[in-house]
Amino acid sequence: MGKYVKKIFAGSSNPVLAKKIAQECGVSLGQLSIERFSDGEIWVKFEENLRGNDIYLVQSTNAPAENVLELALLIDAAKRASAQRINVIMPYFGYSRQDRKDEPRVPISAKVMMDIFIKAGADRIVTMDLHSTQIQGFSSKPIDNIYGSLVLMPELEKYCKKLSSEKNFTVLIPDMGSSKLGQSYAKMLGMSFALVDKRRNGHNQSEIVSVVGELDRQHVLIVDDMIDTAGTILNAAKVAKEKGALSVTVAATHGILSGEAIERLSDDTIDSIFLTDTTNTAEIKNLSKLKIISSAKIFAETINRIHNGESVSQLFRKVI
Repeated sequence: MGKYVKKIFAGSSNPVLAKKIAQECGVSLGQLSIERFSDGEIWVKFEENLRGNDIYLVQSTNAPAENVLELALLIDAAKRASAQRINVIMPYFGYSRQDRKDEPRVPISAKVMMDIFIKAGADRIVTMDLHSTQIQGFSSKPIDNIYGSLVLMPELEKYCKKLSSEKNFTVLIPDMGSSKLGQSYAKMLGMSFALVDKRRNGHNQSEIVSVVGELDRQHVLIVDDMIDTAGTILNAAKVAKEKGALSVTVAATHGILSGEAIERLSDDTIDSIFLTDTTNTAEIKNLSKLKIISSAKIFAETINRIHNGESVSQLFRKVI
């Protein structure tokens, strides 16, 4: 009957990553048609039987917003096709920056996104490095928030060993919101810790007021969960060099890279950049200092554990 057969399908947002995940799981991507009407309206259809199957839909919800709608339609189509379990593999959870009502007459956008996917019929969501872990509480269904450090850490350890044999490394956090993340990296890498006091003047606009910590004669690692316009990252890198840093390396889980991000990351102030492939980075060119590290293996292992009824939390032991 095919009950609980594992099937993985790729949405439009990141088909390259979806294919890698399927390969790591030892299966082929499922047959799926996604088309557009002339007015841009999305049409989806699963081209194979889903009844009684364990379905995994791989789709990040970064821009454009159609990725959100497409995922909702895929979930609904799978539910109406009698899939036994619908698991959403969402490497990047969009609209996560608006996770609370911090001023009058604004939405809690992360809650709206979660409601869309759960109401559509998702049984579980797997994502990586939520902008705020409280978002997991917006859902009545299980949410697995995988640590991006599981992907980045091995490469960063090797890079730092090549860079210097001395213990002159400091993790620099570009804003207060990333302090917990940065402290985690500093602890795992055995580095000291510094913090940028940043004041936000508007959307994608910020000003650095001061730096807490010593950066002189240090190799600086700037860590964040995402890079959007890269304004904050570049400002932090410039301050680090002004404070006497020997080098500046940037590491982030999600490369949104909108606006002038590529131009800013190309600045000579930044020496190396490490990103994962949770968003589609295939079109990034002429940025030789950038290294993309695939998250396919960790997502595949998570899928296998979910499918086999095994503990997902065992994956976190290296970073807890």
